[in-house]
Amino acid sequence: MQNVKSIDGVSLPAALEVSGLGHHFGRRQVLSDISFSIAPGIFTVLLGLNGAGKTTLFSLISHLYDTRQGTIRVFGHDISRAPGEALRRLGIVFQARTLDLDLSVYQNLSYHASLHGIGHKLALERISSLLAQVDMRERLTDKARSLSGGQMRRIEIVRALLHRPPLLLLDEPTVGLDIQSRAEIVATIRALVARDGISVFWATHLIDEVEDGDNVVVLDKGRVLAQGGVSDVVRSAGSDNIRRAFASLTGFTPSSPEGAGL
Repeated sequence: MQNVKSIDGVSLPAALEVSGLGHHFGRRQVLSDISFSIAPGIFTVLLGLNGAGKTTLFSLISHLYDTRQGTIRVFGHDISRAPGEALRRLGIVFQARTLDLDLSVYQNLSYHASLHGIGHKLALERISSLLAQVDMRERLTDKARSLSGGQMRRIEIVRALLHRPPLLLLDEPTVGLDIQSRAEIVATIRALVARDGISVFWATHLIDEVEDGDNVVVLDKGRVLAQGGVSDVVRSAGSDNIRRAFASLTGFTPSSPEGAGL
């Protein structure tokens, strides 16, 4: 297991460690020998075109699918052997919208808090604090259906953070949002990493959501093609920026239909 050193010198397990992971749908193999690790307090981008296997990988990490080949550990806890310990350290924002549109923002959030055993008073305190951080406190009593796509996404992020997980997974969180909403969501998550030291695993097919200081895992057709810091991935691909490195690694170009997201 890969370890990192904390500020006080204590050795800590990786926030997420995936080793030898594979997955099939019937006879079709969608993930093959996936291995990588994420250090605590890092913004890591899972970069891959549509159909690369990003959502399948997230479904395995979040235990929606059983892991039958390979291992997944969240802060040292095996998702198959100790799913409760692993999952309580995860916050998850799925690609599809998952708010109950007929409930208010508060009702959506308080219900989720109760599932994690958070008492009413503490839940209200956390909901109020987190909504203020994403500039949504004034929408507390509004029905979810009255929110814009970007506002719904911010509420889903708040919901994922209510139980204070040290690792946050986000599967294509900006899909379908306008440019301003996309920028606001990315900025919100990056602020969490900088302010609270949370670990983030952000799946996207959009190159412009990657910054130079990020860690990157490049996934294509169910295989990891490269991983490491952006500069390391760019250098190993013999390119001068992450856009060209990604195109070189995957064989797609911005002008091709498959590479439209580049």
